[in-house]
Amino acid sequence: MSTSHTTQTPPRATASAGARETTEGTVYTVSGGDWDEITEAVAQRADDERIIVNMGPQHPSTHGVLRLILEIDGETVTEARAGIGYLHTGIEKNLEYRTWTQGTTFVTRMDYLTPFYNEAAYCLGVEKLLGITDEVPDRATVIRVLLMELNRLSSHLVAIATGGMELGATTVMIYGFRDREHCLDIFELITGLRMNSAYIRPGGLAQDLPPGAIEQLRDFIRKMKKNLLEYDKLCTGNPVFKARLTDVGYLDLAGCLALGATGPVLRSAGLPHDLRVSDPYCGYETYDFEVPTTDTCDAMGRFLLRLEEMHQSLKIMEQCIDRLEPGPVMVGDKKIAWPAQLALGPDGLGNSLDHIRNIMGTSMEALIHHFKLVTEGFRVPPGQVYTAVESPKGELGVHMVSDGGTRPYRVHFRDPSFTNLQATAAMCEGGMIADVIVAVASIDPVMGGVDR
Repeated sequence: MSTSHTTQTPPRATASAGARETTEGTVYTVSGGDWDEITEAVAQRADDERIIVNMGPQHPSTHGVLRLILEIDGETVTEARAGIGYLHTGIEKNLEYRTWTQGTTFVTRMDYLTPFYNEAAYCLGVEKLLGITDEVPDRATVIRVLLMELNRLSSHLVAIATGGMELGATTVMIYGFRDREHCLDIFELITGLRMNSAYIRPGGLAQDLPPGAIEQLRDFIRKMKKNLLEYDKLCTGNPVFKARLTDVGYLDLAGCLALGATGPVLRSAGLPHDLRVSDPYCGYETYDFEVPTTDTCDAMGRFLLRLEEMHQSLKIMEQCIDRLEPGPVMVGDKKIAWPAQLALGPDGLGNSLDHIRNIMGTSMEALIHHFKLVTEGFRVPPGQVYTAVESPKGELGVHMVSDGGTRPYRVHFRDPSFTNLQATAAMCEGGMIADVIVAVASIDPVMGGVDR
């Protein structure tokens, strides 16, 4: 029979002790009460000021459904992590179940602010696999460059507008979206849609420029040359704007190279890396333009870069308009050249009824080709290829594999928003929580490109 003794102790001081004899003497082990809390706090190196904050995924400053997990000590960010996957679309996997031409309808929706770059990278890869790169008509190539540079303007305008809005500079936001509307009006005039047009197709374009497009483009260039000066006056010399951006989101050249950052993030560190110059495509080596850089490595430098890049894009657009000459906008091979005969009707872009009547009434062979292309698609020789273009956010690359069928075996994109987001921790840790918003805005990520 054993007996026990009960001792009343305060609830938070409840403790149990044990003793054991060693060669060094008696060792006491104490547990319970406050000891557990103390040892746990020491193990985690924590204090009362350590807080975990979720910024997003639904947050006006995270550029879509980006989740930022921030550990803060007071107002200082001690650890920053980016959580992605909230906008996953499965576009890359869906491409394996569609024909090569249908793929353009998917890829244009990835980074929805740069649809023409998604389409161009994809189509350049398909054309390289087909071996028809040199057969794409000059007019189609010039129009591709024209639309890509116009798209660079619209993308940078959104970056500047939303970045200004997050800082409280609502005038910058109003101006940015005002000018982006002019870009979207031209997209709609040429392609029938303001966004996600699937206008660039393997072998060329869906259709030629409509009447009045050149005149509207010239008016746009004249207007934008004047309007871009307003951003300079509003922001560049503004002491409040400069104070919020200078030395914020700092990432030097070594950090950019280690993390694979490209685009304005890399060029703000002083390296003039631009695929339009270092690895030209679509005849960019024949255009006269400059690659602007800064050496500030911060958000202010990225703002100034985007502003200057828009001036350079206008310069390239002017050269494109001067180069446009009459001609086809699709390769001559009728076994590939679909859809090339389209028309913009009251219900949107679709097959030209005149073309359908013609092939149905005059050419059985053309009708058969049209039927096979629409239902089955063209075959692409087996192989794999990597192509890349310089999107407004950096290097947009595509690795595609063909097994010789009418559908891709695998298509994978290297989206610059995904890669550049790796810099979030390097830019934010050690800074203030308010500066996280500025740093992310200077990266300019779009979650449609991240969660493909």
